[in-house]
Amino acid sequence: MNDALRVALSDTGHTTESLAENVGVDPKTVARWLTEGRIPHPRHRFAAAEALRRDVSDIWPDTSRRRDPIWFRPWQEIEREAASLRWFESTVLPGLLQTEAYARAVLSGAGLIPRGEIERHLSVRLNRQGVLRRDDPPQFTAVIDEAILRRPVGGRSTMREQLLAVIAACAEPHIRVHVVPASVGAYAGLNGPFVIAHSHDHRVAGYLDNQLQGQVASDGEDIAAMMAAWENVRGEALSHWQSVDLMTEVAETWS
Repeated sequence: MNDALRVALSDTGHTTESLAENVGVDPKTVARWLTEGRIPHPRHRFAAAEALRRDVSDIWPDTSRRRDPIWFRPWQEIEREAASLRWFESTVLPGLLQTEAYARAVLSGAGLIPRGEIERHLSVRLNRQGVLRRDDPPQFTAVIDEAILRRPVGGRSTMREQLLAVIAACAEPHIRVHVVPASVGAYAGLNGPFVIAHSHDHRVAGYLDNQLQGQVASDGEDIAAMMAAWENVRGEALSHWQSVDLMTEVAETWS
């Protein structure tokens, strides 16, 4: 629940209906901002803050707190504004789908982050997941290697909770997950994880991760290579619902 938004409405005399009219959204959308704590699209955040005579950071503070590493900020902005995200992972689940326990285990197990910094990095990762809960979320398509489902990250209960969370997310119309089965031999995914983002104005950017920091790619040849890799990994993967069935089966083995 967003108490700051509720107070701002009360102080200014606005209702969900009048704010919706000012911002250009349905009143039910404003009600979701209030009761479900959803984070609006940036243009709606700024319009609402202006109508309520508040700073955006007063109403949605998590969107302005910069806990993220400096090198990661360009990609975070691209991710936040994306119309679609195509994500391939070979070793861990995509960060936007990770549970808190699984994400903490991943960050702790890496051995590269000082113990005192883990909670800060965890907070950044969990806050990023709001992009999939906004009113106009991107179309999110993930391809993952089957080995991810069977790697005991965080222990048995963490893995069961994590897989069940992904299965639940797959019920959302904008989220699709495909699994590359273990029976597949060499394929493009063995070269490492990557993400491709398409913006509403048709720009395309890519993201490559490594042990030290990520790299944002926008060069035409780099994007073409990443798109070719995407077609390869997507072509080797099971269908969405076949993948859900496999994840359900594997989740039971973690009981």
